Amino acid sequence: MSAAGYLSVATPLRLSVGGTTVALPILAVEALGDVALGGLLAAACLAPSILAAPFVGALLDRTRHPRLLIAAAGLVTALGTLVAAFLGLLPTAVVALSVVAAGATTPFFMGGLSSFVTEEVPGERRAYALDALSYNLGSVAGPAIVAAAAALGSARVALVLMAVAALAGAAATALTRLRPLGAEPRSMGAAMRAGLRHIVRYRPIAVVTASGTLSQFGAGGLAVAAVALSTERVGTPDQGAIVVAAFAVGGLLGALAISLRPVRMPPEWEMGTGFAATGLLTIVAAIDLGTWWTTALIGLSGLFTASSSAAMLLLRKQQSPPGVRSQVFTVGAGLRASAAAVGAAVAGLAAGIGGGWLIAAIGVVWVASALLLLAYPPGTRPIDG
Repeated sequence: MSAAGYLSVATPLRLSVGGTTVALPILAVEALGDVALGGLLAAACLAPSILAAPFVGALLDRTRHPRLLIAAAGLVTALGTLVAAFLGLLPTAVVALSVVAAGATTPFFMGGLSSFVTEEVPGERRAYALDALSYNLGSVAGPAIVAAAAALGSARVALVLMAVAALAGAAATALTRLRPLGAEPRSMGAAMRAGLRHIVRYRPIAVVTASGTLSQFGAGGLAVAAVALSTERVGTPDQGAIVVAAFAVGGLLGALAISLRPVRMPPEWEMGTGFAATGLLTIVAAIDLGTWWTTALIGLSGLFTASSSAAMLLLRKQQSPPGVRSQVFTVGAGLRASAAAVGAAVAGLAAGIGGGWLIAAIGVVWVASALLLLAYPPGTRPIDG
């Protein structure tokens, strides 16, 4: 299958998740005037993934039909999102249950699908560069579609569009090969224990997982820090959205660049260098030389996130035997999503220290993520299989 074919599956599914978490709070305000409920529904969309990740990963490792599972996950996500579009018209409890069900299926494609990308796209580096591109496209296009739909119609329409995107991604799986990974026959419990043991005890994967998780703790706080900085220096929160958009656009441009010309350095160095560059540029962006300075530097920092993400995905694949590979991807993705949520909460609680200091602290977290990779065992070769 072509690179365009893989993107036709991965991008709509990931776009749906990125857009839904933005649309739910807007619809909660539009339909019920309840900001708190919107936040709870957005959390309900994300929280189940960390609990479901080990089970989903073990299931993908063992299944003979991964394509059907990923398609089914897309259908559940589409249905759950469509039900959520009727918030205010259906009982809130029904909407909440539908959002939780959709959230529980996201590890199939927010992590799990990545373990199969080399089945579809030749060349490991190019494959994971394209996979990183699909994540970036989803994170930019999803919220952008929601913003446009909410402005022209309503967040209800936006959620219907997110459901259509998930349905399109599920349908596109019919065009893929997605062969089984070849896990050893064993019980589900034994398979999950083997995967978690590999994540915790196998040093290369443990280091990559810890570094990738910590980086998202910083990234999760960026939106809060940007709003705090804008309010502090300009007097309104409006510039905060521009700063966050610059970071997202930088990430997208970086992903496009490496998909056309992948980086040719050891992936652990590529991951660490990307995290360090993002962190250092973020620290410098905190200097008060005007909002244009902060916006430009944060945008530049985003350029390096794609190469580090692609390298992280490649390392997960290279350092995991087929029997636990999907678990490594799903658990890693779940930890990163949880870390981002915690980072946002911590940034909100720490907003009193000032936006500039918050931005600088986020940069320090990125640099700390890079330093963690110094513990990666030198000379580690890819695991065969």
